Amino acid sequence: MSNFALSETSIHKRNITVAGLLVTLGIIFGDIGTSPLYVFKSILGDRPVSELLVYGGVSAVFWTLTLQTSIKYILLTLEADNHGEGGIFSLYSLVRHRGKWLLWPAIIGAGTLLADGIITPPISVSSAIEGLKILDPSLTESTIIGIVLVIITLLFAFQQFGTKVVGAAFGPIMLLWFSTIGTLGVAQVLQHPAILKALNPLYAIELLTTYPKGFWLLGAVFLCTTGAEALYSDLGHCGRKNIRAAWLFVKLALVLNYLGQGAWAMERAGQVLTDQNPFFLIAPSWALVPLIVLATAATIIASQALISGSYTLVSEAVSLNFWPKVRILFPTDQRGQIYVPSINWLLWAGCVAVQLWFQTSSAMEGAYGFSITVAMLMTSILLSQYLRGVKHWALPVVGVIMLVFLTVELSFLVANITKLLSRLGILVFEWALIMGMWVGYKGRQIKNRYLEMTDWAGNLPILQELSQDPTVSKYASNLVYLTRSKNARQIEARILYSILRKKPKRADRYWFLNISLLNEPFGMRYTLETLVTDVAYKINFQLGFRIQPRINLLFRRVLEDMAAQGEIDITSRYATLQKHKLPGDFRFVVLDKVLSFDNQLSLRERIILQGYFLFNKLAISDQQAFGLDTSDVAVELVPLTIQPHRRLDLQRVPSESDPVPTAAVAAEELAYKV
Repeated sequence: MSNFALSETSIHKRNITVAGLLVTLGIIFGDIGTSPLYVFKSILGDRPVSELLVYGGVSAVFWTLTLQTSIKYILLTLEADNHGEGGIFSLYSLVRHRGKWLLWPAIIGAGTLLADGIITPPISVSSAIEGLKILDPSLTESTIIGIVLVIITLLFAFQQFGTKVVGAAFGPIMLLWFSTIGTLGVAQVLQHPAILKALNPLYAIELLTTYPKGFWLLGAVFLCTTGAEALYSDLGHCGRKNIRAAWLFVKLALVLNYLGQGAWAMERAGQVLTDQNPFFLIAPSWALVPLIVLATAATIIASQALISGSYTLVSEAVSLNFWPKVRILFPTDQRGQIYVPSINWLLWAGCVAVQLWFQTSSAMEGAYGFSITVAMLMTSILLSQYLRGVKHWALPVVGVIMLVFLTVELSFLVANITKLLSRLGILVFEWALIMGMWVGYKGRQIKNRYLEMTDWAGNLPILQELSQDPTVSKYASNLVYLTRSKNARQIEARILYSILRKKPKRADRYWFLNISLLNEPFGMRYTLETLVTDVAYKINFQLGFRIQPRINLLFRRVLEDMAAQGEIDITSRYATLQKHKLPGDFRFVVLDKVLSFDNQLSLRERIILQGYFLFNKLAISDQQAFGLDTSDVAVELVPLTIQPHRRLDLQRVPSESDPVPTAAVAAEELAYKV
């Protein structure tokens, strides 16, 4: 079954092509490519334009793009691919063997990335639509908010149909976008060529150290690289070579545009440019309307990439047991095209709330950036473990690299701390996600620790006898259970209890299916163990962390393989049906866990497990999660007893109606005679 997955070699060794570069522009660089809409405007703020502010601001942006995006992500982090896939969970899968504590950077990074998904679409689309104010200054904020909400709602409503059709147009649009913003920048640089001096890092250092409150400008500067984390997450879509080649063009266009905005601002030295966006004002008046339309299209593409990335993130979290099972749909046959309805509408509600609360892109700038700073720090921690433990780089080399990145990112984090008060709602949202993932992971870990296993020895003969016992009515021709046991010699006690004791379940064949997770994203394979020939079998599925466990389809494929090789005959054993060569029936039994009242837990475990079961109420049923919703499924409730109460010291006392034991009577008579 491995032919369903693209290998790491096929992804990273593919040749760089025009088509590949176009797709990369459309998928990878949407978020970081629309940052010129609001970054330089945020740096200027309500401060008088000065050479130090402009040159220092442009210099800080250029070196941030160089250090964070070019060196950290394009050069180093893209090397940390998991069989061609990127993203924080892919990176975690590569290094989790180095310590249990690494789950914290993984879930904190994932939670902050998801939280970023509710602010990126509003700030990007608002920045584009607010360009209409230049054409019509009388345009009210409520009108702009209404337009933004309509665009965002249509964007999220469209997700259920997939992005395969629109995706074909993303690349050319983003090519036009980067060409346009680069050209606009060149036109301004030619009028003020001295702005090229801003590429000198000394201007950035001087701005941060001597300009009044200059250090805190890092909060605005950081916005230029917010799309770098999403860039790594989309590694598997385009491949490392295409991303690196396209980045040369993208960075050139971005730097030229920032230089152009700086050159335009220098022509207005001494002025306060509050509520003026240099991005639109560097364009000639005749080009303003097309530029607004193009900017709106680019921001929609940037939002689309982030939304799709959120689906992938949640899908991986489900596979890694960080997230409860949710419905995941596949609207197209294209690899990576998934749709998660619950996350889609959760993000939509968050985007609408952010837009209504902050109203303008300027207000959102004050809340934007903190989450991504935290996510980048978490990636740096995991990356250090990858370079040291997987690539085996020397400790001093890894130490120097991390010292540089952590110094830069901690500086950005400190500068962004001032935004905490304006983003308390978003902070609550992201920490609810983080704690939910932790509770989900720890709750399952506690359950698995106390999972009672029993040996097959002594039980397999009973199973064989039950299968052939005509005094027991047949429950199903083929009875299928999902098991967590990876050992062919053991099975959960609750499964044997369900078959032999709760209600004896006679079947022609018993099937026990186990699913284990592969570190690679798209691998699919299985092993088959014969417990009792033609009576009991165990199938071990090994699935990549991006593969949804659609058990019905996978199980059917295994049966087809076994029938083709003559290992089993799936024809029904009922005489009438056998005569007409009709296949036997299949019935799945799903054991649904409920927390038993017969528990004596510590306060910590009680809180974790109660939170786990509460969090899992958001999940879909097991039969839906495992693709069994169209099958014959029986659900049995199994009380989960983690730590039962101590043995009760309960004593029986005799009553008047109790017969007196013979031995007691004899003893009494003997005592009387004595």
